[in-house]
Amino acid sequence: MSIGAIDLAILLVYMAGVVALGTWVGRGTRSVADFMLGGRNLPWWLILFSIVATETSTVTFLSIPGFAFSRDMTWLQIPLGYVIGRFVVVFLLLPQYFKGSFYTAYEVLDRRFGGATKQTASVLFIITRSLADGLRLFLTAIVLEEMTGLPIHWAVAAIGVATIAYTVLGGMRAVLWTDLVQFAVYMGGAILAFVLLLARLPEGWSQLVTVGEAAGKLRVFDLSFDWSEPYGLWAGLLGGAFLTLGTHGVDQMMVQRYLCARKLRDAQRAVWVGSFIVVAQFALFLLIGVGLYCFYQLFPPEVAFERPDRVFARFILDEMPIGVLGILLGAIFAAAMSTLSSSLNSCATAAASDLYFPLVDTKISPERKLRVTRVLTVLFGLVQIVVGIGGQWVRSSVVSSVLGIAAFTTGIVLGVFFLGIFTNRVGQRAALAGLVVGLGGMTAVFFATPLAWPWYAVVGSLGTFAVGLVASYLWPRAEPVSS
Repeated sequence: MSIGAIDLAILLVYMAGVVALGTWVGRGTRSVADFMLGGRNLPWWLILFSIVATETSTVTFLSIPGFAFSRDMTWLQIPLGYVIGRFVVVFLLLPQYFKGSFYTAYEVLDRRFGGATKQTASVLFIITRSLADGLRLFLTAIVLEEMTGLPIHWAVAAIGVATIAYTVLGGMRAVLWTDLVQFAVYMGGAILAFVLLLARLPEGWSQLVTVGEAAGKLRVFDLSFDWSEPYGLWAGLLGGAFLTLGTHGVDQMMVQRYLCARKLRDAQRAVWVGSFIVVAQFALFLLIGVGLYCFYQLFPPEVAFERPDRVFARFILDEMPIGVLGILLGAIFAAAMSTLSSSLNSCATAAASDLYFPLVDTKISPERKLRVTRVLTVLFGLVQIVVGIGGQWVRSSVVSSVLGIAAFTTGIVLGVFFLGIFTNRVGQRAALAGLVVGLGGMTAVFFATPLAWPWYAVVGSLGTFAVGLVASYLWPRAEPVSS
């Protein structure tokens, strides 16, 4: 084992504490509305920290430092695009979700186009969320494998089962309150790791700056333009903005949080304030990566790193003092579990509200609805465990794989939302045509072109919108949408 008894005890106590907290907070869950939306009366600041914690998985905690370690800080151009996208979400998309009593983002599509469009979008969300978050689970399991020698498939299962436990018992209220705790833990852990990393450099911060500048590690802006380069300025600003429109504007995992707010203004405040926290957070993780580069230039590892994703994890396991190691490992698991619990709850909510409940008797009892939703939570947890076990055969950077999967379909669904917001003549047949052609087009783009992943949401949304609009001249909406 690479971890001592004290650090292991800290980690186990933390994980047990999270499960206990989630179970206690969610003990009053008696209905589907409580389980899915926390009763729609949660404070904006809780939603804010849950949003940030949910989008900050182990991919952020480990892969982003690995990016700066192997390359530079040009990744920061993408979260700058996120800020632009979030302000568009605040004013364009958020008001759509407060025009009715919705449980999922895709119920808006049902009202505008019809059930088939809602169900298709929901299925796309469930598939891509399960794939992307299964890979996030795998990256967390790498740490558990490294520190205990536990085979990767058992490591994946252990983390997955722990997350399933409090998510299925406590519902959305448990997810949000544990997200708050996990945000504090992983951010505190990251700051502590950075301080200790600087202390290990003989000249501290000045050495990080000197060595980082000499190696080009502190470069933030890449003004060149290349469609195949994901970390250029325009790919970051425009691609990042469209990606955020998809992930934070029409993705169920984020929209579900907005629906927990007491009113529209609370949800809007949570989104725009969170955008600046995310930029600062990415900057911190990138600086950690630059610091790791400096450290390993001075103290080369005995064995070369297999992949950049493992650099920060190995530094934590090898260089952190007793006690601090347990805290930092807890931070890694906090980042993972906050995202995974949110994913399980949102997938179960989408599957139940959009797919299952409309197919059964409308008089289904509230108790059965809650029971079905909990069973679906467990089911999606098992699916993500299977995907996580398969993550060991992914050869590219995990962060690129995860975001590529997300951008692949969120752009298509975003295009359908654009059809509903900006047009009156497009009906369900035309919208479905745009969605299907958009999916086929993005499949071709993904496998047959060198287009970088930040552009996927741009191409997918605009392509879907264009096809749907053209198709509306073949299949016009029978009745115009009332203003």
